[in-house]
Parts: sequence; C-alpha cells; structure tokens
Amino acid sequence: MKRIILAITLVAAVMFAGCSRKSKELLLYCGAGIRPPAEELVETFRREHGVKIATDYAGSETLLSTIRLVRRGDLYMPGDKHYVEQAAREGMILSQRSVCYFVPTILVQKGNPKNISSLEDLLKPGVKLGLGDEKACAIGRKCKRIFAKNNIAWAEVEKNLKFQSLTVNELGMQIQATSLDAVIVWDAIAQYYSEYGEEIPILVEKNVISTVDIGVLSFTKNRSLAEEFVEFAASARGRNIFRKHNYTVEPPQ
Repeated sequence: MKRIILAITLVAAVMFAGCSRKSKELLLYCGAGIRPPAEELVETFRREHGVKIATDYAGSETLLSTIRLVRRGDLYMPGDKHYVEQAAREGMILSQRSVCYFVPTILVQKGNPKNISSLEDLLKPGVKLGLGDEKACAIGRKCKRIFAKNNIAWAEVEKNLKFQSLTVNELGMQIQATSLDAVIVWDAIAQYYSEYGEEIPILVEKNVISTVDIGVLSFTKNRSLAEEFVEFAASARGRNIFRKHNYTVEPPQ
C-alpha cells in the first residue's frame, strides 16, 4: 500500500510540475520590423516547451515607453541594441544577447523612376521621401545618424520628407501603395516588398548598421524560461530562423 501511495504521489507531482510549467506565460515586447522571424521563434518555442508567449509588436521607442510605464513583462527585442542598453541603464534588463543585424537600405518604386542611386539623390527636387519617426522606431533614429555621418543637413532632408512612420513596416507599405518615391528601411523589410520596389544599397562606409539584441526584463516572474527563450533565439537554430526570413545574422563587412 505504501508503494502504491508513493507511486501516486510521484505521478501527481510530475503532473503538477508539468501543468505548472505549461500554465506559465511569457510576454515579449518586439520591434515591428522583427515580427516575421519572431513569430516563428515564438511558435517553435511554444510547441517544444508548452509555454505560451504573448507578443506586443510596435516601434522600439514606443515599446520602451510602455515597459517603463507598466513595469511588467519578460523579454524585450527592439530593432537596435541601443534600446536594450538604455533599459539596462535604467535597471530593467537582467541579461542580453545579440541575435541578428539590420542593414539600412533605400527602397524605391519599381523601375526606379526618380533615378535614385545614393543618399544625396533623396534630396533631389520632387522626390517624395518617407522615414521612420526617431521618437517611435529604431529605423528613424538610425536614419538621423546616417544623414549626420554623411554630412547631410537634416533641414535639407526635411524639404522632401512627406511621411514619418511609427514602425518600419509602414514605410514598405507606402512603397506598395505608390504613395512615396523612396524610403529607408531595414534590408530584411525591403525583401518583403521586392514585388513593388527596388533596393538601392547604402555603401557600408556610409551606413550605420544596427545590432539587434534581446534582453530579459528585470520584472520577469519566469526568469529561467525567459533565459531559455533568449538562448534559443541566439542559438544556431534561432539564427537559421532569422536567416530563413532574409535577416542578416553575420556582422556586415
């Protein structure tokens, strides 16, 4: 009888542990431009670990403001490590890992009717330009740095600036809708709009590359699970998922 009771107790304990793990849920704040691979990472992790991951997709700066306000959640993966480092300086990050790289690129209308071949060409009269809002998304902040690096005055850029987005995805949609002549987006995002536009690469020496980090938030109630997800995203399997969606996983040369 004692053996039977012990066996029942052990089975119950195992079942409880399994149910307890499965009942846990992580919250990932994710930059909108990383959504395609992030969705596959989340689904794969859910399937293999039985852990649900809720996601909040928005501009990187917008997400950071949300995290500051609500002070809850488990993971933060914005479009540039700058935001994770900012959160770390404010005591909101326990650990972080790099997972991929974003390379800013110019996306123009199919056929390139405005004959754009460089950053300087974005200043030509009649070019309708779209950029991210630096107060909302990583691509906006990065664009300001790119123009400054190339000694292009922001006042000159503003003359052609017809649209500022809250996320990088909206810029690709503007090219699809033929509302703008040119935008600056991440290289991976440009691939998703190749049917509607053409990519004009920015020379490496003129560009400012973005490193994408994922961080574990200090508010997490499930640190071990959050760390597991970070390790998965940064692993060879995780990088293959990013690569599958046309994201750069090796430092651009």
